[in-house]
Amino acid sequence: MASPKKTGVDSEEQVPRVTIITLNWNGKADTIDCVASLRKLNYTNFDIIVVDNGSTDGSKSTILARFPDITVLENARNLGYARGFNSGLRYAYEHGADYFLVVNSDTTVDPEALRELIEAAEQDEKIGFASGKVYWHERPDVLQTAGRESDPLTLVGRHIGSGEVDRGQFDVIRDLDFVDDVFLLVRRRVYEVVGGYDPMFFLYFEETDWCVRVRRAGFRIVYVPGARIWHKGIVGESNVMLSPRRIFYLKRFQIPFMRRHASPEQWNAYVRAVLIGLPHRILGYVKHGRFGAMMAYLRALVIGFAGLLRGSHSG
Repeated sequence: MASPKKTGVDSEEQVPRVTIITLNWNGKADTIDCVASLRKLNYTNFDIIVVDNGSTDGSKSTILARFPDITVLENARNLGYARGFNSGLRYAYEHGADYFLVVNSDTTVDPEALRELIEAAEQDEKIGFASGKVYWHERPDVLQTAGRESDPLTLVGRHIGSGEVDRGQFDVIRDLDFVDDVFLLVRRRVYEVVGGYDPMFFLYFEETDWCVRVRRAGFRIVYVPGARIWHKGIVGESNVMLSPRRIFYLKRFQIPFMRRHASPEQWNAYVRAVLIGLPHRILGYVKHGRFGAMMAYLRALVIGFAGLLRGSHSG
């Protein structure tokens, strides 16, 4: 599938081929909105893949009825975020795409986003990842993230610009250590050298792990402010008010992420911080009456650290 509009690349013959991949799990309404926005991209050489992760809501037939010219790949069950997207990345690679664009299904994309990412990535073959501005869907001028900060304790830090009205304060292209994968342009060579997501990360930290591996392989990660997307998901909630499910998976997979990528000194400092902060965290949950969240956090600690002891990180 291709948009009839022109890109900023010098000639149409030079326009890189992009396969756009989004992952659906019982979210056909959001996915349809996302695909509808993708079809309006101001770019001339792309196709769209929806990976269905074992949905039971009739997603495949509904999506294909609306968009019969896209590809829907079906997984027999919910493989999680990393393994689900990996099936789409593998398909895109085998079918010759020059770039892969990973997009969350609960988003709508600005028509210029892909062109902006490609034009930035084409400036340097060492640019492995490129991403841009993510806004709240319900508050379209308020940022969810303009990249991620690095953190000396947890390696990956806060979302840059989270909650700020966009007044152009993050309008400079720059290299970062981490970006989110709400939408993420991936160079084909990155997949050849580094591979895709590590399927050990069932949910969360899959993109931060990927960022570390990509940088260590010598690729750049670039933030492109002209590429914009609006996300219905939640970024920047307080740790106390997260859902029990998010609390569990965030801490559950932060532990092996840190063990894998932190230096011995960073790892020791991280473990001390978790243990010292545990009473305060529990008191916060009790104060808000969030006993389910408290149990999710404690369960994540037990499973995460026990997994390290037995050499297993499975979810």
